[in-house]
Order: sequence, then structure tokens, then C-alpha cells
Amino acid sequence: MSDTPVIEIRNLHKAYGALEVLKGVDITAHKGDVVSLIGSSGSGKSTLLRCCNLLEDSQQGDILFKGEPVSWKGAGHGRRPGDPKQVLRIRTNLSMVFQQFNLWSHMTILQNVMEAPVTVLGRDRDEVEAKAREYLAKVGIGDKCDVYPAQLSGGQQQRAAIARGLCMEPEALLFDEPTSALDPELEQEVVRVIQALAEEGRTMLIVTHDMKMAADVSDQVVFLHQGLIEEQGHPDELFGAPKSERLRGFLAATSYA
Repeated sequence: MSDTPVIEIRNLHKAYGALEVLKGVDITAHKGDVVSLIGSSGSGKSTLLRCCNLLEDSQQGDILFKGEPVSWKGAGHGRRPGDPKQVLRIRTNLSMVFQQFNLWSHMTILQNVMEAPVTVLGRDRDEVEAKAREYLAKVGIGDKCDVYPAQLSGGQQQRAAIARGLCMEPEALLFDEPTSALDPELEQEVVRVIQALAEEGRTMLIVTHDMKMAADVSDQVVFLHQGLIEEQGHPDELFGAPKSERLRGFLAATSYA
């Protein structure tokens, strides 16, 4: 059914020992939606993204991928995903782009982008290479295929990481603070790529400190505060007429108000 969300999170709870990081969060992203998660450091944004991609185990709540619920075994702090094949399938369909690029230093940029589709998905190497070159060109570094990560700027490395995510041909892209490790001028290179992906209708969840990018690319913005959704809605509403005192304070602190 076309109106089934790509990602649906219901009443998600996550704690590290006694520290509750997520206290019952609901997020929905339909095909083509760009949802940005904003909030202070420690509000639970990155944890939510990692739980979504099953890199972290949550203690309560449901995670559905294209209508299929994640199966769990155990309960509370002992809860774990119950089906390793399902975990792999979901992870390969939700490509994660990290703050620190996570490129393999001993591989060329082309090899970095090709590695997962060839080794994890078992795709044909020649077909993957053609796709990898296409995606590297798409993010503006098609001429860097044969260089190593250390030879690139931070902005170029992050664009290579985005190409790597795209080469998995995922249903959605998850960005965890994709520009926060970059200088302002390099940040704009990455923002332009993300804007182009949004215009293509890619489904994306973006954890970001960049309020301008969140305002420009998002269909929906979610403001998290201390593990709960304080406010959510269209960026015009959240940035133009924030309802909650906490959001107004947060935007003032980020110089966006």
C-alpha cells in the first residue's frame, strides 16, 4: 500500500542504565518525506536515529519498516531484535551517514563506495562500480575515485560517505549531524547535496544543528527536549511561529529566532 510509511516509530523508550534518553517518541516518515530532528545536545536526537537503524537496542515501543514491525525477544534492558536476517535487511535499506564520515582509510574513495553493495548485498562488481562512479559524480567528486580519504577535505569525505550510502540504493537515508564536523564553507558543499536529494524526493531522517538547512529541506521538523517531542510540524510553523517556550529559547540560543 503506497501510504504505508517507510519508517514508523511508536512510543519508543531508550535508557542507558537509569538514564532515560527517550521517554516515548513517535516519528513517521512516508516515502519522499524529509524529517529533521532538532534539539539541544542530550535531547535524544542521535539516539533515536541509532535506534531506528537498530544500532542501539530500545527497551520499549515499536519500530516498523514499510509496515513490517521489528521482531523482539526479551524485555526491558534485555530486549534485543529477534531476527538477525531482518536486522540486516532493515539496515541495508536505511543507509546511515555519520558525523565523522567513517570511511576506510586503506581504500580508495571508489572502493569505499563499492564495498558494502559487493560484500554485504552480493551485487555484481562491474554493475556496482558503474553505480558508484555515478553517485560520486552526483555528489560532485566524480574526479576523486582513485584517491584515498586522507587526501580529501572534510566536505569531500562527507560527500563520499553520502555516495556510499546512496550506492546501497536504500529506501531511506539517515543523517546524524552530517555537517557538524565541518568548517562553514565545507558545510555548504554537503548542504547542497542534501538539498538536491530532498528535491529528488528521497526519504530522509536528518539529525542536525543547522536550523537553516532544517528549514530549507524538511517537510516536517521535530523538536526534541529531554527525550520527548516538545513540538513538531512544518518548518514554517516551527521556525516562524514556535508555540512552546522551550523551542523559542532553543531557537534564540541558535541565533535563528
